[in-house]
Amino acid sequence: MKSIKSKTKRVVPPFSSQSRQPNTIVAGPPRTRSCQTPIGNTAFRRYYDRGDFMLSVDSGRVMWKTSFENIDYHHYLPIFFDGLREVAYPYRAVAERGATDMLKNGTPDRILPVVPQLIIPIKLALNTGHPDVVIATLKMVQTLVTSADMVGEALVPYYRQILPPLNVYKNLNKNTGDGIDYAQYQQEDVGDLVNNTLEILERHGGAHAFINIKYMIPTYESSVAN
Repeated sequence: MKSIKSKTKRVVPPFSSQSRQPNTIVAGPPRTRSCQTPIGNTAFRRYYDRGDFMLSVDSGRVMWKTSFENIDYHHYLPIFFDGLREVAYPYRAVAERGATDMLKNGTPDRILPVVPQLIIPIKLALNTGHPDVVIATLKMVQTLVTSADMVGEALVPYYRQILPPLNVYKNLNKNTGDGIDYAQYQQEDVGDLVNNTLEILERHGGAHAFINIKYMIPTYESSVAN
């Protein structure tokens, strides 16, 4: 009886002619392990505790003490995004509400120049591996992308920094052995949230968005290609 030997697939570069050859598998981006970034103890918390923000919290509602035209977006918007790593009340709630209010009430000329300063806070938050933090950050990325024209395109050069963790969160039914409490994610449908976020990035990211998303998230399929 002849034994059947399984062939080992050869790892080849993505988007290369070799990727079309038989018995090959496309190499994905380097995996980013979760839980690299600690939660809490953010710059946002220190600002909030000192009373440096021009707002107050009354019965869970955020009340601004000044108009958005008077807020320095370069200074404050990255700090509110930094607060997305908080899990304790009222820090995370205020950070979410404050960032959302600034994005919804800001003009493109105030939001767009600040995008590069938001990359590190987004990256740190996604790397925490904490369900509440990851979910809040993905929703905030969606709000950011749709807040002003050209923001989606401005994010494309930073995909390599912010998208790798999404490989971990995209298919949480698999046993990847990285210690995440997947039950908490699955209750929030984080896989769908990841896909929705990637679709929004593609739709608003211009001509080069899809190929850059595909490189970082090999399992992603275009929602607008056809």
